[in-house]
Amino acid sequence: MGRPAANGSNGHITLGATPDLSVAWYALYTRARHEKKVDRLLRLREFEVFLPLVPRESQWHDRRKIVDWPLFPGYVFARFGLRSTAQVLGTPGVATVVRQDGVPAPISDNEIENVRRLASVVTETGGLPEPTPMVQAGQLARISKGPFAGVHGVVLQRRGSGRVLMQIGLDVIGQGIKIEIEESSLQEMEGSI
Repeated sequence: MGRPAANGSNGHITLGATPDLSVAWYALYTRARHEKKVDRLLRLREFEVFLPLVPRESQWHDRRKIVDWPLFPGYVFARFGLRSTAQVLGTPGVATVVRQDGVPAPISDNEIENVRRLASVVTETGGLPEPTPMVQAGQLARISKGPFAGVHGVVLQRRGSGRVLMQIGLDVIGQGIKIEIEESSLQEMEGSI
């Protein structure tokens, strides 16, 4: 299949085309273990794609090996306009676009950037927390210092000794990562991430 007719992978509009104002990041649910294939095929179709990968130790028949594993198994994030939905859904390995109330649910640039920072820190430190269901209630906060500086999340509970349990994630796919950090490294936020 060819490239998107009205808009390219980065949301750029070609001359003479009607602007697609729905260009945004969307979560794509993939077939099992098809994340890397979907990422590669969408890039070939010139879409802007984000597949957060983190190192993970895997047991092979005769040895252990470190492999890049999706931070959110089963999901790939792509930036496109709603006019390109059929082309995205026609990509082998894509099961559906994550929807809310029957329409594709856009993800803010801030949430995508937040996950980029988180994946980068996890890659640098080598620690991979397990994804957990996203919790909606609690105080929004930004981490102001340390390796997670700039990452936003929801405070889940105080742990004592000046530490809090915090969750960082994507509402649209209902998954997040829990981390425990020093309460003194947080700045309260109002509104949403």
